[in-house]
Amino acid sequence: MHLTKHRLLHWKRPLLFILAAPLLSAAEKAQMIVIVADARKFHGLRLWWANLYNDSHLHFAVMTVILIPLAGVILGSLADVVMSRIGIDLKSRALREG
Repeated sequence: MHLTKHRLLHWKRPLLFILAAPLLSAAEKAQMIVIVADARKFHGLRLWWANLYNDSHLHFAVMTVILIPLAGVILGSLADVVMSRIGIDLKSRALREG
């Protein structure tokens, strides 16, 4: 009987703390935080990017997801062209030592 009572208390105690936590931490409701980019000193493309962030976080996220891989492809292709011009062959996997 004692062991069964101990097991019941074993799971009731954490449950009690979980249920009582919102009551113990009751406070005034916090105000919503507004996160914006300060675009007063920006011009051109940086101003557009900051305004896109301020206007819609969803559009900003979609543009970021599209532009980051696109920039990677462009920079990778440019690096491939530069390396082929200086004589580094990346198309062949054969080792040409010796």
